[in-house]
Amino acid sequence: MDATTKPLRIPPEMSIYAEKHELFDLVQSMVTRLLVDKPEDPLQYLIDLLKRDSLEVPRVMLLGPPASGKRTIARQLCEHTCAVHVTAAAVLLGDTELARRAQQHRDQLQEIPSELWIRLIQQRLSKTDCIQQGWVLEGIPQSRQEALLLQELGIAPDHVVMLEAPDAVLIDRSLGKRVDPITGDVYHTTFRWPRDEVVGQRLQRQEAPSEERTAARLLRYHREAHALQRTFGSRLAVVNADQPHEDVFAQVLTHGPAPRTPSQWEESDGRADRQKYNIVNVGCGQLLKAVAADETEAAELIKPYLESREPVPDNLVLKVLTQRLCLLDCTTRGWVLHGFPRNVEQAEKLQESKFIPTRVFLLEMTDAVAVERVALRAVDPVTGERYHSLYKPAPSPEVQARLQQNPQDSEAVVQAQLKEYWAHAPALQALYADAVHIHAEQDPHTVFESLESRLVGRLPKRLSDRAQS
Repeated sequence: MDATTKPLRIPPEMSIYAEKHELFDLVQSMVTRLLVDKPEDPLQYLIDLLKRDSLEVPRVMLLGPPASGKRTIARQLCEHTCAVHVTAAAVLLGDTELARRAQQHRDQLQEIPSELWIRLIQQRLSKTDCIQQGWVLEGIPQSRQEALLLQELGIAPDHVVMLEAPDAVLIDRSLGKRVDPITGDVYHTTFRWPRDEVVGQRLQRQEAPSEERTAARLLRYHREAHALQRTFGSRLAVVNADQPHEDVFAQVLTHGPAPRTPSQWEESDGRADRQKYNIVNVGCGQLLKAVAADETEAAELIKPYLESREPVPDNLVLKVLTQRLCLLDCTTRGWVLHGFPRNVEQAEKLQESKFIPTRVFLLEMTDAVAVERVALRAVDPVTGERYHSLYKPAPSPEVQARLQQNPQDSEAVVQAQLKEYWAHAPALQALYADAVHIHAEQDPHTVFESLESRLVGRLPKRLSDRAQS
């Protein structure tokens, strides 16, 4: 037999080792840096990269209208990641020819040309501290033209976060702003007052722009905001700034990291995530039916159990499952497994086979909602369309009359499945102690957002953490 015709299977130990030592991230980061920097000696460049403490440094653009809290969020983000905080004022500092030319325009009350301004930003980001620690650009760029000029110079952020809030809220914040003269931190009389009374006593009220001037600045911002959003596309995350400061910062951290491919979650087919991230869907029940339809030795073993509706033995299920997860598509694109494991014994056998999920999600709802979702659904035998009495009723009495319910969707069967699920749930939750619990009684879009927010990778480690590792 020609060996090239056999399915390519990759041992799970390879992906486990790669995940443990972050090899996937390492290769991706090296290739990205290579394409952006375009060094004359690529091999030596990669060698020098590997000698650094870390390749993964944050490169973040934090955008938003005036008074949306960019300064405060940027400071906290830099403190959290040890990145360099780059502001427009910081870009103009320094005794360089570019800085002197830009200052001449400011002294003459002229707008700094975009090309000169972008070269100044490039000059600041090329310094050693930004290269080694990463950077957070506060309020830069301010227009689509500036964003495109930055891209032409190879300055591409990993993450772009845009704060937004109603204009009325922003105007109110602008009028109530207070500044700590020692730290430079920004507070507000209503929205964010310091907990430390000593800090509160020393806050100073800076001369605030008039309401008309603030409204004019907001108008200029809105003229460019939509174009900026289109420029950054999928890299952009919009965060509502009209909420408690702690919640805004938490959401910025959530949206900051780039998506990472998940491996598994429980009790859900994760359709939206699979479509967005091109992850392989591995449903245990569907997989067994597909194998049983083939003319193979495994098919002959599985068919009797499926025909009699008896559980397929765990060893046979695991053999079929591991063969599927070894294939190239699962190894390269990641996989979403549902329908297995259903108990601790199956979960332990899955771990022994070296297929260890990087994410486990537990979707939770009451029994009443679970019964309602399953027992009230039916199928149109003519079109194959699925309907639900509450969420998706039949379009006409004629269609309603011919709907058929799967016997497995009856309330009695669902109650029996729930009883079995709850019998094993505590032990499974103890085994997967790091599993993420998702409230699944919400609308599908909200559930998807909750799942997606926990699929993202972490922000780069602190410098102290890197030293310990």
